[in-house]
Amino acid sequence: MKKTFISFLTIILLITPTLAITNKPVINATSAIAIDSNSFRILYEKNAFSKKPMASTTKIMTIIIAVENNNLDEIVTISKKAAGTGGSSAHLKAGKQIKLEELLYGLMLNSGNDAAVAIAEHTADSVENFAKLMNKKAIELGALNTNFVTPHGLDTNNHYSTAYDMAIIAAYALKNPIISEIVNTTSKDMKFTDGTSVFLSNTNKLLSLYNGANGVKTGYTAMAGRCLIGSATQNNWQVITVVFGEPTSSSRLNDTIKLLDYCFDNYSLVDLCELYTPQFKINIKKGKKINVTPKYANSLVLPLTKSEEKSITIKKSYSDELIAPIKQNQIIGKVDFMLNDVLLGSVKLLSSESVERLSYKDYYNILLDNFFEGKYLY
Repeated sequence: MKKTFISFLTIILLITPTLAITNKPVINATSAIAIDSNSFRILYEKNAFSKKPMASTTKIMTIIIAVENNNLDEIVTISKKAAGTGGSSAHLKAGKQIKLEELLYGLMLNSGNDAAVAIAEHTADSVENFAKLMNKKAIELGALNTNFVTPHGLDTNNHYSTAYDMAIIAAYALKNPIISEIVNTTSKDMKFTDGTSVFLSNTNKLLSLYNGANGVKTGYTAMAGRCLIGSATQNNWQVITVVFGEPTSSSRLNDTIKLLDYCFDNYSLVDLCELYTPQFKINIKKGKKINVTPKYANSLVLPLTKSEEKSITIKKSYSDELIAPIKQNQIIGKVDFMLNDVLLGSVKLLSSESVERLSYKDYYNILLDNFFEGKYLY
């Protein structure tokens, strides 16, 4: 049998009244999204689940596959096919050799399509085999409306993703310190093994124009339009943005800044478990203690507006038939955090201590105590 309780959080604002959320920005992108990089909570979206060509933002998955399937010190030999790839280039020449780590900078800073093909051939022998690895990883990450055909994103049939899918792929990529460092680099001399080098300049101008910007990747093709996956961290909170189908490079940058400003101005990270600390006890039958105070198994940190904080409701669920013995940290229930009847997240309740089962001797002593106290004389 289950008992369910509903409680309302009461938050007293001591300094200022509740702030009304700013109107959502109007942007030019045909598809866009802004998410919290940890929880993936959507803070803004515009056609975010529509399948779109994503141009060179494809290379975020390319670098993921490269880093996870190779040693960075491996030497890559540039093929004629790679060197001859059209579009944006890292200025690779056939026969040249380069460390994979250096080549990754050519991939992400100059958006080198030649670098993408060289990485694919080195990792999986062919572009086709590499695309299989990309698609397998996409499924693993939950990017279920994505299909990769190439490692560079040049216009081709059946190569698509969504703003949401690319946002969660970018969030995953940025958790890798190697990738995070590369996409946050504004310029670099990419060195070949023969001592020559090529100067690289990051196409992502957000890095130098926005406070806390730390990624991620630009893109452009005739079909995709101007694209930008952005990232910025302020007050230890990282927001990922995606804009697809922008008309100009300026508009993709300006709209990305609008989205980041909107998120940082209106949302802040809140630990819901700190807002609602368990103050209740759960009864235990046949135990040496009659109840136990639960504790949360983990925290639940989400970006919320001030008005959302005031609207959180708590739904506690646990059995009223807990029977000893109970182990410390045993799961004994859960708490659902709701916003306007929508589930934000659930956290398991654990026992804060162990409770032993009553022995026959314990029962005998209880009977004696009750007898001498006169509880059974009536």
